[in-house]
Amino acid sequence: MVVAAVDLFTEQGYDDTTVAQIAARAGVTRSTFHRHFADKRDVLVAGQETLSTLLTEGITEAPADAGPLEAVAAGLERASGALGQGDREFGQRIKAAVAASAELQERDALKSVGLAAAMTAALATRGVPDPVAHLAAELGVLAFKRGYAQWSEGDGADGLAHHVLAALSELHGATSLLGRPAAESADESQGAR
Repeated sequence: MVVAAVDLFTEQGYDDTTVAQIAARAGVTRSTFHRHFADKRDVLVAGQETLSTLLTEGITEAPADAGPLEAVAAGLERASGALGQGDREFGQRIKAAVAASAELQERDALKSVGLAAAMTAALATRGVPDPVAHLAAELGVLAFKRGYAQWSEGDGADGLAHHVLAALSELHGATSLLGRPAAESADESQGAR
């Protein structure tokens, strides 16, 4: 049903796509659609629960002496390992559908909030203080989004985990520039490239 929905969103736009059309394209009834999704917006967050579970398992199972970002990296690596070539190709289609709809952009933002909350809770369980857990989780979400975008737009030679962990490392490095004047931060950021 997710593929059918994204195909229709891409072909005719989100607003012009109905649940009945999605169900027909997927070869199911409307009632079957509604057993899985409350509405057509929920199609976008299909798999979020699984992704949250993989992220939290990776964080929970990270070595006891791992710092917060190391634990987040373990979660990102676990989640990235579950996504394959089909997800890479599908990601571009989802990105196009989201870009064309304010309603889907809102749902995508809520998905990010949910992933950050799951990682924050997993870090808190490890004893990470609240502000640090929130910051590490938000960096994790941003790294996942940046890495996923690079991976889905690339040739797929490097795996998703490579891109996500590189993005996390880059973001971690960027945090050291937060307390510096803008010109100094820009100079150092350019030097890092």
